[in-house]
Amino acid sequence: MTATDLRPARAAAVPAVPARPRRRWRALPALLFLVLLAGAWQLMAVLLDSVLVPGVPQIVTELVEIVADGSFAEQLGITVLRVGLGFALAFVVAVAVGIAMGRNEFARRFFEPAVLLGLTIPGLVWALLCVIWFGIDLVNPVAAVALSSAPPLMLTIYQGTRSVDPDLLEMAHVYRFSRATRLRRLWLPALAPALFAGARLGLSLGWKVIVLVEVFGMSSGVGYQLNNAFAAQNVAAVLAWTLLFAIVMAVLEYGVLQGLERRTGRWRKAVSV
Repeated sequence: MTATDLRPARAAAVPAVPARPRRRWRALPALLFLVLLAGAWQLMAVLLDSVLVPGVPQIVTELVEIVADGSFAEQLGITVLRVGLGFALAFVVAVAVGIAMGRNEFARRFFEPAVLLGLTIPGLVWALLCVIWFGIDLVNPVAAVALSSAPPLMLTIYQGTRSVDPDLLEMAHVYRFSRATRLRRLWLPALAPALFAGARLGLSLGWKVIVLVEVFGMSSGVGYQLNNAFAAQNVAAVLAWTLLFAIVMAVLEYGVLQGLERRTGRWRKAVSV
């Protein structure tokens, strides 16, 4: 036996993990798309030479004025409050119903028609019905957002519940976890991907419905301002409000949802290593 035989064996080679792209380059594709979109719009505005198709400088000027006079922050706060309350209500109901559908056959058959019906009804119908039923009260936008957001949330949570590892459920049963402990320690972490997928879809539908509700039956909010700009035939203002609304959605997606999703998914990466 030689000295080399007494050396400790080297650890098994770990496959190289491809390096992630640098953070400063991550936003480059999105910025390139926005630049091309703005250039294409400006070219179309020049070629058409119509008041109905304002150029990029006009839209930017209108956007700066809306932000500078404080109307955007005020109206956005009102709209965000309505969406937040409606989505919170939909989230609580969807988690309870979605888990029940995934765990109980009777509950699945009972709630399935309601989910399918909710998915097929257009947001415009929810907006009109809530305006008729509740008038200009706060219940109107909250109910409209909840009714439009809850069905896709229920569906994604139901599908996520069906994919939970049965061994985890058996372990929770053996150790006699309480319902609160199961919800906090088992269901919510396991359903995190489904919850975020449903949240994205539900929020996108909620934003669309809240604009319709504010156009038809409210005297404040971003939708109300869009309706005023439309009535004045100010296309630049309509596009400016739309762009600001889209910017808020982008901030919510990239700044909030993706950050929370990465934070809640850390345990998955640790397990997979």
